[in-house]
Amino acid sequence: MFDPNLYDQRHIQLQSSVALTVFAVGRYLDAYLKNFLTSAEQHFMLGLPVTYYVFTDLPENLPNIELAPQRNLKVIQVEKHSRWQDISMMRMKTISEAIESEIRHSANYVFCFDVDQEFKGRFGSEALGDSVALLHAHFYKLPKHRFTYDRNPKSKAFMKTGDFYYHAAIFGGLWEKVKNMADACYLSIIEDKLNDVEALWHDESHLNKYFWLHKPSKLLSPEYCWDQSIADKRDINITRLIWAPKHYDTLRTP
Repeated sequence: MFDPNLYDQRHIQLQSSVALTVFAVGRYLDAYLKNFLTSAEQHFMLGLPVTYYVFTDLPENLPNIELAPQRNLKVIQVEKHSRWQDISMMRMKTISEAIESEIRHSANYVFCFDVDQEFKGRFGSEALGDSVALLHAHFYKLPKHRFTYDRNPKSKAFMKTGDFYYHAAIFGGLWEKVKNMADACYLSIIEDKLNDVEALWHDESHLNKYFWLHKPSKLLSPEYCWDQSIADKRDINITRLIWAPKHYDTLRTP
């Protein structure tokens, strides 16, 4: 569907650089991080400068990964929250703070990933854009009335309708755009907390509300984050990133 060389040449000429943020907290670090980073080295933004920002509560347990030239890794220690839902929701604040303190000085673009994923094919400069959202693999074929937006009018994430259902496992764009999005989602999450409300799908619900009000400039197809358990993959010719096997019963705190 696209010529990868044209995208790569353009971004090399523009001297584009990319920051990748990923959270590896608690047991998720041992279960997923090494495979995530190793596969990213094989497929993510090859030919462009990349810095991995790993947020973890266990920096001493980081795996030893050999990085290619122009690729770096920075570790930022974060607090481990008692509930996995809070880890998920508070990442917006952490991402915003990292962009303000470090990322904005070294990268044009930011991509934010869940750690329980594995790169399987090219995930390159064709994915870069001002504001980038991902179509959720389980919803992109469904009618809108089946999208699981937050339907609670008391929540800041409340939506009557929308255009797409976006997956919070990946989002990105220019650092300014990502920071604006993270700030807006964080403020909505905090307002919900003050009102003793929790959105249905936590930060993903707030992300969907944000992209409903502020349309992304680029949509990534589910081939950029595919769940192999989906039986019907007739229109998915390439899987660039896949969901790793989920073990929520042993990895997540209550």
